[in-house]
Amino acid sequence: MTDQNKTQLGKTLWNIADQLRGAMNADDFRDYMLAFLFLRYLSDNYEVAACRELGPDYPKLPADDNRVPLALWYANNPGDVVEFEKQMRRKVHYVIKPDHLWASIANLARTQSGELLETLRDGFKYIENESFQSTFQGLFSEINLGSEKLGKTHADKNKKLCDIIKEIAKGLAEFSTDIDALGDAYEYLIGQFAAGSGKKAGEFYTPQQISSILSGIVTLDSQEPATGPVKQLGSILDFACGSGSLLLNIRHRLQEQGGRIGKIYGQEKNITTYNLARMNMLLHGVKDTEFEIYHGDTLTNDWDFLRETNPAKMPKFDAVVANPPFSYRWEPKDDMGDDVRFKNHGLAPKSAADFAFLLHGFHFLKDQGVMAIILPHGVLFRGGAEERIRKKLLQDGHIDTVIGLPANLFYSTGIPVCILVLKKCKKPDDVLFINAAEHFEKGKRQNFLSDEHIEKIVETYKLRKEDERYSKRVSMELIAEEGYNLNISRYISTAVQEAEIDLAATHEQLVEIENDIQKATARHNEFLKQLGISPLPSPDSNSSRE
Repeated sequence: MTDQNKTQLGKTLWNIADQLRGAMNADDFRDYMLAFLFLRYLSDNYEVAACRELGPDYPKLPADDNRVPLALWYANNPGDVVEFEKQMRRKVHYVIKPDHLWASIANLARTQSGELLETLRDGFKYIENESFQSTFQGLFSEINLGSEKLGKTHADKNKKLCDIIKEIAKGLAEFSTDIDALGDAYEYLIGQFAAGSGKKAGEFYTPQQISSILSGIVTLDSQEPATGPVKQLGSILDFACGSGSLLLNIRHRLQEQGGRIGKIYGQEKNITTYNLARMNMLLHGVKDTEFEIYHGDTLTNDWDFLRETNPAKMPKFDAVVANPPFSYRWEPKDDMGDDVRFKNHGLAPKSAADFAFLLHGFHFLKDQGVMAIILPHGVLFRGGAEERIRKKLLQDGHIDTVIGLPANLFYSTGIPVCILVLKKCKKPDDVLFINAAEHFEKGKRQNFLSDEHIEKIVETYKLRKEDERYSKRVSMELIAEEGYNLNISRYISTAVQEAEIDLAATHEQLVEIENDIQKATARHNEFLKQLGISPLPSPDSNSSRE
């Protein structure tokens, strides 16, 4: 399927969502729409694998039989079902019962010949608790099949679900059955729902263009970026992963470079977004054994996996990325000053947890790893506790690059943001500043970065090159003189030098303009004379014109 077709598929599904949601707000309807797309993906993938597994025994149904082929095989081979499902768990890592497959659900919706609502409930419950080798409890917890927004009576709810699924099935049928295209459609829909969610979008969505900058940075060799991309990242962490799009962007970039990630780790506090992230991983072909997303609070560090105190067992990551909530108000507990994540640098102020998020991720970075985090510009120059943390990070040689981005790139805020690149063992003894704030395309609602803008940022980081009014390597001595203030404008002037004026040429232009005015006045006076109106004084008689 071409990129154009994939975009069109996303648009078709978005139009369906827009038409069908009725009284339901976009955020609520998003959960239904994306869950059904997820079920379609799992089903298609499963049926392809089942056909391969059963080979010639995979049934061919007569035209008037509305069942899925697997339902017929289950009916004819009850004694072989357990072994078949065991094989499917081994090969595709999950099982879906024939009645819960998308084709069965879509047929129920089309014919309205059965209890769709209850079938969906059973199917979602099975996928959460029994389908995968590892359980995905609560995966559909935010999808309220009993919501009054679907209808007041049970029959109304059933009919509404039938209508939604029928239209989605019809929309999907217009396109290729390419399973991978559903992952792209899912990402497109997340972006569209984010666009309509305003400030709420910051909870779950990092624009793809910004994800592309971070993925371009962390997939380069961490110590020698100029040598190019790496083939392997053993592990990667996004501790505020939202819908997981940033992690998937990095995975996709590595794959394009012929590489792979050993395991993906994410953490997300919002339950709805946490479920989106888990679906998003599976929908993009990441097996359940290849990722772990945890639902919990990053700042209190309630994930037992990250609370390991034995240094030999403490998890460390090759790459850490994040787009945490900007200037989030938090309430650090009294004993947090002794927390291993913060004790060497101090606590971020209650008014803005930006540095608390940064220090959390940095603590779990490998010595040879790289971290890229999106933060508001305030972290570069605010005083007090933030200044002390910034100074310590700089003096210890951990801040590698500061990248200033244009304003209005996010759905959730119009403020300009920056990307900080950090390393525990960096080779250059200076800091690279990149001022990309003026390099963007203006859109109707948001500004956006073109592929060329993104590539220029990544290449400048990669080669650590200097470019007048765009990038500069600044010594630690100069940064110390500036009071460890990282405000980009202190080091890179974006003022454009005024063009030198050619006085002789300008005089000639003025003389030509004066002649044109005289000729135009003369013509105008001819018209006035014919109308019997007094003419205008000639320009050269105007005392104000010297």
